[in-house]
Amino acid sequence: MANTYTQFYAHLVFAVKNRNALIKKQWKNELEMYITGITQNHKHKMLAIGAMPDHIHIFIGYNVNHLIPDLVEEIKTSSSAWIRNNKLSNFRFEWQKGYGAFSHSQSQIDSVVKYILN
Repeated sequence: MANTYTQFYAHLVFAVKNRNALIKKQWKNELEMYITGITQNHKHKMLAIGAMPDHIHIFIGYNVNHLIPDLVEEIKTSSSAWIRNNKLSNFRFEWQKGYGAFSHSQSQIDSVVKYILN
């Protein structure tokens, strides 16, 4: 095949360690922008991101040349260090081990985006 075309949408979900509500409204937008930068640097397309006090949803147009476990590990490691280095939490911030990764069809994009943003 002369050209290769892939279309894959991934919904990633992971939680703060022990489901502690450590993500504060005052800096959640900055966290979302930081994580968006990580995903875009790996040529994924950010479709929606939503941080809750104890977990985060990330919905991307997935670049199949980058493994999901590697992406999640980089997001978790880098964002934890960013939170600690900027002293955004009064408690030690860590992400819980594990994550959820779900694929969605193109017809589901709007409903998944609405779910994450609301």
